[in-house]
Amino acid sequence: MRTDYCGNITEKYLNEEVVLSGWVQKRRSLGNLIFIDLRDREGIVQIVFSAEFGEDALEIANTLRSEFVIQVKGKVVNRSDNAINEEMKTGKIEVEATEVKILNQSKTPPFEIKDDVDASEETKLKYRYLDLRRPEMAKGIKVRSEIKRATNNYLYDNGFVDIETPNLTKSTPEGARDYLVPSRVYPGSFYALPQSPQLFKQMLMTSGFDRYFQLAHCFRDEDLRGDRQPEFTQIDIETSFMTADEIQEITEGLIAKVMKDVKGIDVKLPFPKLTWDESMARYGSDKPDVRFEMELQDLSDLFATSEFKVFSGAIADGGEVKAIVVKNAADKYSRKDIEKQQDYIKRFGAKGLAWLKVADGELTGPVAKFVTDQADDLKEQLVLNDNDLVLFVASSKKIVADSLGYLRTYFAKDLQLYNENEYAFTWVVNWPLFEYDEGIERWIAAHHPFTMPNIEDIHYLDEDSHKAYAQSYDIVLNGYELGGGSIRIHDRGIQEKMLKALDFTAEDAQEQFGFLLDSLEYGTPPLGGLALGLDRFAMLLTNRDNIRDVIAFPKNSNATEPMTQAPTVVSNEQLDELGLEKENK
Repeated sequence: MRTDYCGNITEKYLNEEVVLSGWVQKRRSLGNLIFIDLRDREGIVQIVFSAEFGEDALEIANTLRSEFVIQVKGKVVNRSDNAINEEMKTGKIEVEATEVKILNQSKTPPFEIKDDVDASEETKLKYRYLDLRRPEMAKGIKVRSEIKRATNNYLYDNGFVDIETPNLTKSTPEGARDYLVPSRVYPGSFYALPQSPQLFKQMLMTSGFDRYFQLAHCFRDEDLRGDRQPEFTQIDIETSFMTADEIQEITEGLIAKVMKDVKGIDVKLPFPKLTWDESMARYGSDKPDVRFEMELQDLSDLFATSEFKVFSGAIADGGEVKAIVVKNAADKYSRKDIEKQQDYIKRFGAKGLAWLKVADGELTGPVAKFVTDQADDLKEQLVLNDNDLVLFVASSKKIVADSLGYLRTYFAKDLQLYNENEYAFTWVVNWPLFEYDEGIERWIAAHHPFTMPNIEDIHYLDEDSHKAYAQSYDIVLNGYELGGGSIRIHDRGIQEKMLKALDFTAEDAQEQFGFLLDSLEYGTPPLGGLALGLDRFAMLLTNRDNIRDVIAFPKNSNATEPMTQAPTVVSNEQLDELGLEKENK
């Protein structure tokens, strides 16, 4: 039904007869001459209708409207010199239509099928099958597919075995809420959709498959944001008998393969590495964007004995004072602009945002009079110049890092301090084994409960467990966590200590993870792995800011799917089969 895709009809087909099928993008009538832009997934080609070479075709062309599906037969010819469009791949040729057939008609779409269309997200999601016709959306789906192809080829070539793990499994505590599936056969019992294949891939190492991978579907019932969906896809990898450095090296090779095949970019290997402590200290983030500088600078020594109690008091309480310098930007931000950011960082626990500007070599602004004694040292340490803006936060280490980390990225984006087409990969390694959850007021696993502590820190599991660091690592791209992994625990005794440190009783540990604990007594090898977010990778490689743009049929911010209207209520008969009762409201 077609010779090639519309977007592939170039001079190589000159003077040949072709058959094309696609959608009418645009129709322009000049009376006895009609031009149709015919579109498919690869692009647009111009079709010309004239009585000179297709009288019947011209008559049908008069009836064509946007989004009609048609088949055209015609001859490829050069465009006239004044009609060449250098912006189009097919811009030097056109097709003189000798025959045309309407394959299907179309109602007027609820929005125009073009990039940058003025339509609400809800409307575009309701008519997702139309939204995906738009070139920018089709590009995202194709890039995602190209990432998958490059991934499969690389991992197959490096001895990995593609193994599927179950989607109906046991509910285990892994950090987010499970999506539960009731069992008809066992009323009152539930399967859980996997948050990740973590436990299964570990047991595959016990099974002797020393290099596993899977493009794994994962499900988490959690609040949504731009880089989060209730269902997502991981490039999931697990290995035996490899060190953390070796796993990172093979992951770098995978990323280099994807970047070359998908973007035509040669990335420099190896990627730089930061420890978690260094990343937090310099960037205020465990997923630093290293495309620009503006690092956090510690001023605690300078202000430890200052009479400015906002600073010295925070230090005396065990906190710190840090600052970032927004170079040559003081004139771009008013007091009102800065106060907006002060209000924003209150969500991180910051009580205020101190700031000053440099003008004619002097410090000006609200806190200038309080730092007079430190002015010269401050200018020297921060290397200040005229028109610099300095922002200070004084508080606990976490609040300082969260606040200045946010401000660093805010001002960099607002001032366009980085190249959006640059891809800066960084490893963040040697993470804390535990992190404190303010919401539930207890220590939780920073990665997951199966992460191996650093050997020299294992003793902390019996003492101050929160002091332990882990053999874990994240790969970061442009301020986003692209993926993360760790060396896993392969010794039952250490795993039981880890679970005990997380407040699992021996009985609870056996009930929740007995199958894993038992497997560790049957020759489990040293193992480790990593998972990359496929959706997030595709989002970043297409310069989008929401992963739903690279997922064919995503959920909206309310976790609903406007096209099918899922989730929906089900019939009483279905509930009866499952032994469930409908809630009366």
